[in-house]
Amino acid sequence: MKFLKNRKMKPSYKNIIALAFVALAFQGCKEEDLNVFPTNDIIASQVYSTPAGYKQELVKLYASYGLTSPSGSDGSDIGGLNSGFADFLRLFWSSQELTTDEAICAWNDTGIPDLNQSLWTADNQFLRGLYSRSLLQITFCNEFLRESTDAKLGARGISGADADNVRNYRAEARFLRAYQYWVLMDAFGNPPFVTEDDNIGKTPPKQIKRAELFSYIESELKAIEPDLKDARSNEYGRADKGAAWALLARLYLNAKVYTGAEKNTEAITYASKVIGAGYELKSNYKDLFLADNDQNNKETILSINYDGEKGTNYGGTTFLINAGINADMNPASFGVPSGGWGGNRTRQNLPGLFPDPNGTQDKRGVFFGSKATVEEMSTFTDGLRVTKFKNVTSTGQTPPSLNGTFSSLDFPIFRLAEQYLIYGEAVARGGSGGDAGTALSYINKLRERAYGNTSGNLTTADLTVDFYLNERGRELYWEGFRRTDLIRYGKFTSGTYLWPFKGGTKAGTALPDYRNLFPIPSADLIANTNLTQNTGY
Repeated sequence: MKFLKNRKMKPSYKNIIALAFVALAFQGCKEEDLNVFPTNDIIASQVYSTPAGYKQELVKLYASYGLTSPSGSDGSDIGGLNSGFADFLRLFWSSQELTTDEAICAWNDTGIPDLNQSLWTADNQFLRGLYSRSLLQITFCNEFLRESTDAKLGARGISGADADNVRNYRAEARFLRAYQYWVLMDAFGNPPFVTEDDNIGKTPPKQIKRAELFSYIESELKAIEPDLKDARSNEYGRADKGAAWALLARLYLNAKVYTGAEKNTEAITYASKVIGAGYELKSNYKDLFLADNDQNNKETILSINYDGEKGTNYGGTTFLINAGINADMNPASFGVPSGGWGGNRTRQNLPGLFPDPNGTQDKRGVFFGSKATVEEMSTFTDGLRVTKFKNVTSTGQTPPSLNGTFSSLDFPIFRLAEQYLIYGEAVARGGSGGDAGTALSYINKLRERAYGNTSGNLTTADLTVDFYLNERGRELYWEGFRRTDLIRYGKFTSGTYLWPFKGGTKAGTALPDYRNLFPIPSADLIANTNLTQNTGY
């Protein structure tokens, strides 16, 4: 995980992460454990006794995105979930991509065929894992916030510049919590809800309605803005004002789904804040997804950071790379010479978005294989494979990789290109404060990078609402957007837009609209009587 100086993990960094986990004494978190607290108060007073201790605990909040447990790749801090499946990005990606037209997996692990076919139940282990992982990371943030109040700082003799730094850390913790509540709101709609102000361990967490959670996330992101570092001024891998604006823009673009009311004007406002904050497109699209993407990259706003030697797990970009290739694709050329798991590939809808799936015109389309059509879910060579992610640098070097399998490629949670697309779509949907000419300039910047020249440039007449769904597919595919995008466009469940095995049939079929939300996991419904299952499940 790259977070501190030189943007590479120091030899001691894994130990710092492990100590941070141990200090809070979490022994795995099941769904009912959202409202938990360390059993030994002496541990908390020791861990948070110095400014360095607070920084260490902040490291842990970020580390929980890139690790599955303090014991490394063989451990899982999500109760009942195999360590290989417990990584946040792997769970989030599977929920956003395997359920859509962009990806399908050949494996038969319990729950994967159900995601492939949009036939999941409330017992699906991957959906339960995402739900649990998000709640666990919220729990970590709540604990940090309880221990970093002004009163606690004063009692521990932390003042002046050190106290100001901790206030910055608090804002980052609130951002990370808001992001995870966005994940839960987007996926599950009405999750359990607790903050640092709730009594600990008294009663199970209560459920919050989706529209109310939207308002909470919105208010949190606005409230923390003064205490966040200015855009592009924080350490690499840490949230700043740009990240908060980017999440607000994303939140507002989907506001009608979440609340029933359009907020396209607000989406334009916050996308514009990001665009005007000094971010720049990376000159080569492919370099965004190489192992040195932490260097000379002004496009990425916030990333999940991985280290293939000192902070490993079987999720993250290790999963994205290995699951998308097989031995016939020369894994060494992808920076994982001992890797290649042969699982994920595209359904024909995705390469169909490109004029040439081999990337000779629109170079964003990078695929491998000869058969685009998916006829069998379990046949890895049915469907073109995505070669977008590689554990090699832009100069062709392979970073150190434990066992020749693990990746040091960082994954962008937010990048400038998404904000260009949010701006344009919000304008096309009638939002105020923007204009079609500016939107066109942003889109043509993306397309000039994609084509290497102006041959793919468009006119304002091309920038319809429907155009943006396809362009988001071309620019953002396999980055964890597709389910959310299809729902916003009314195509996730609709019978008017199909993909292979949607609804459990080879040709694809409509889904009931209740599947726009995932179910609250059965285990949590049993453990917490305050929860009500989502409609349809």
